[in-house]
Amino acid sequence: MFFLPEAQQVVYDDARFKALEDRSHVLNAAVLQTQGSVPGLEPQVRHALAQVNPDLAVIDFTSFSAQVDGNFSQNTMLARLTSLFGLLALVLASVGLYGVTAYSVERRTSEIGIRMALGADRMNVLRLVLRGALVQIGVGLAIGIPASVLAGYAMTTQLFGVKPYAPGILLVTTGVLGLAAMVATLLPGRKAATLEPIRALRTE
Repeated sequence: MFFLPEAQQVVYDDARFKALEDRSHVLNAAVLQTQGSVPGLEPQVRHALAQVNPDLAVIDFTSFSAQVDGNFSQNTMLARLTSLFGLLALVLASVGLYGVTAYSVERRTSEIGIRMALGADRMNVLRLVLRGALVQIGVGLAIGIPASVLAGYAMTTQLFGVKPYAPGILLVTTGVLGLAAMVATLLPGRKAATLEPIRALRTE
């Protein structure tokens, strides 16, 4: 693509080339470069063009950023939908992790009762429950983080401008899942630790 001055024309004898030359001088768009935002710019531009030629009608007046946003509106929508699905997956994973961990702790109520009957105090019981949950969380993170990084590297070969991994996103998701697991462990663990040993022994 190259540009020529509006007043520069080539004279052709052939009618076909003359028609192409005339069409190439149609003023399709004008670009204005300004230093920052200029208030009331559109009325000034319309007035200036009307002074040059009253037949010049300004059909549309948009900023460059608005034109870019309009051209990439579909991509933006797909990115937002993907982010929404990712957030939904994170919520579902957190809820599932909470349910599995809470169920696992509840099943150990009888074991907790036996330990308390043999002399274990509440802090020992709580540490026992937390230790088991932290081991499971560590194993899950040890598998999940490398798997997500490998998936990111696989996506870089298919999508333009995609980084193999984002430390911020990995940190947030790891924190949310870890928090869900800790809450799932602390609530049932605290409940089990506060039970009387005889009641814990009778729990099935």
